[in-house]
Amino acid sequence: MTFVNPNLLGDLNTFRKKFMIPIEKDAHKGTEKSLQQIISPFILRRTKDMVAKELPPLTERTYYSIMTDEQLSYYEEKKSEIRNYLLDLKQKVGFDKAYLSILSGITRLRLIANHPAIIDKNYKDESGKFNDVIENINKIITSDNKLVMFSQFVKHLNLYKEYLEAHDIPFLMLTGSTPMEERMQIVNEFQNNKDVKLILMSLKAGGVGINLTAADFVFLLDPWWNPAVEYQAINRTHRIGQDKNVISYKFIVKDSIEEKILILQNRKLKFAQLIDTTKRIPITEDDLGKLFE
Repeated sequence: MTFVNPNLLGDLNTFRKKFMIPIEKDAHKGTEKSLQQIISPFILRRTKDMVAKELPPLTERTYYSIMTDEQLSYYEEKKSEIRNYLLDLKQKVGFDKAYLSILSGITRLRLIANHPAIIDKNYKDESGKFNDVIENINKIITSDNKLVMFSQFVKHLNLYKEYLEAHDIPFLMLTGSTPMEERMQIVNEFQNNKDVKLILMSLKAGGVGINLTAADFVFLLDPWWNPAVEYQAINRTHRIGQDKNVISYKFIVKDSIEEKILILQNRKLKFAQLIDTTKRIPITEDDLGKLFE
């Protein structure tokens, strides 16, 4: 939008105050209608329901994992450290100047919720989510089904890569660092080789231009700020050419920052649909408070 019509929506701070906060926090219908009127001449939207009515059903489920006792203790300790640091930094320099540090701290806490070993090689205990995902992987690959696993963190995918290699389970992997000339080879291998039932993909690398209709299961290993990105990933399997019912699982760690991100997702979903974007929707100062409640 900035390219098509510069300054139409103002800078980021103006956009937050004028549109994001009234729509997300206050559900202000007048502001929502005003934004629609402004952007509608620039957006032509065709949803999957309009162009692919013959697709089989897509079922979306949320799978709640519980941290192990050791993981919970580690998580709470780091959560306290990160929260205190960020609140102190915000007080010293202000929210806007602390924004990148805030995102970094939140990301660190999200990685711990996935598995503390991602950030701490000295952590030797288990992770509740990792155990649940492995259990479900084994159920799927011993059947006639195929599975795509998405994470936004390559380090997270690498944990599963190590497990799969150690247990001689065939799999493929595609991330942002995969050379372009190799990507279609990997996709074709997954689509056509019945012995390969699992592919690991980074969320953004698998987001567009890839056909994974051989799969009928999708695992979203961690929630993204903008749910539109997740839907884009799921649509790699649930698209024209798919002849099987597709089931998507979003893995969320209970009593963690992931649960709070899920709540924010639901608040931001309408906003993301309104402006038809897959970009990161910025968190606000109010969001920060809710994430660390």
